[in-house]
Amino acid sequence: MATTTTTTTAEPESGEGAQEMMEVDKRIESEESGDDEGKKQAVCIVTDLSQQSLREEQNGDNLTSESEIPVDMETISLDPEAEDVDLNHFRIGKIEGFEVLKKVKTLCLRQNLIKCIENLQQLQILKELDLYDNQIRKIENLEALTGLEILDISFNILRNIEGLDQLTQLKKLFLVNNKISKIENLSNLQQLQMLELGSNRIRAIQNIDTLTNLDSLFLGKNKITKLQNLDALTNLTVLSIQSNRLTKIEGLQNLVNLRELYLSHNGIEVIEGLENNNKLTMLDIAANRIKKIENITHLIELQEFWVSLQSEKSAVTLVLQHLSLLFLSAADLENTIKCFSPLVGFIPLCL
Repeated sequence: MATTTTTTTAEPESGEGAQEMMEVDKRIESEESGDDEGKKQAVCIVTDLSQQSLREEQNGDNLTSESEIPVDMETISLDPEAEDVDLNHFRIGKIEGFEVLKKVKTLCLRQNLIKCIENLQQLQILKELDLYDNQIRKIENLEALTGLEILDISFNILRNIEGLDQLTQLKKLFLVNNKISKIENLSNLQQLQMLELGSNRIRAIQNIDTLTNLDSLFLGKNKITKLQNLDALTNLTVLSIQSNRLTKIEGLQNLVNLRELYLSHNGIEVIEGLENNNKLTMLDIAANRIKKIENITHLIELQEFWVSLQSEKSAVTLVLQHLSLLFLSAADLENTIKCFSPLVGFIPLCL
């Protein structure tokens, strides 16, 4: 007998429809980069009501903006049979009244006015919780959600990674664009496959050696100065550390399954340290301080290569049979084109 999945997707009072979930854009750092092409931009919420009122009086308008007033959950009808509940952009100020959702597996509360994670302990079969773009300062009160597999608390005001010890079934964790300064308290999340910590204040890669099932790690737009403590992540296929403070490619020798490496917008001067990364299909080292292309002829599976050359004359010989896209930025285009003349006509050359 076929099973029917009931979905609750209520209409917000503002008249706007629920926004679609978008896939991660790996080339431009996914949602974790801060470019955030994969998700909608955060809603600007004015919190200083006194200044707001003053401005409105000066403009001759004494009305309070409706977008600042949280709605009463009693005005929102919830279907007890729903398995997927989407309350995106409803101006919800407090999580309450959800205990009626005995069958809910996916709960989306993104772009609301929520300040505290609470009153979710009854949702014990919940698989996915989306709290993207709220006003949450602390990860708490999630201990009962032991079956949770996807958790998104991106675009909030978190300063610490905490309160996740009991979520041992978690597979995807998104903490993009917060104020987190340290990677910590993740040791119990051994089933984790995707970790997104982009656009935070992280200075070091650390405390992830138990995450041996990790497939994708996104750390773009932080303050990381060194590639380190990655040896245990032998299953990693995607590593993105764009827009940090790296000066050297190193510490990747154990990442033998790595297929996509994003290191653009750093201070790297030499292409090196990729001897064991033979499975790379995508290499992005654009916007660095690289003067010549070298040490990549062994990457025979490489399909996309993004690079910027800082020198006016750069001698290079490439034997990359599977390369399908070469994105190149160089000071001396004439010399550069000569260097790549054997490839022109066989692959797209983007200058």
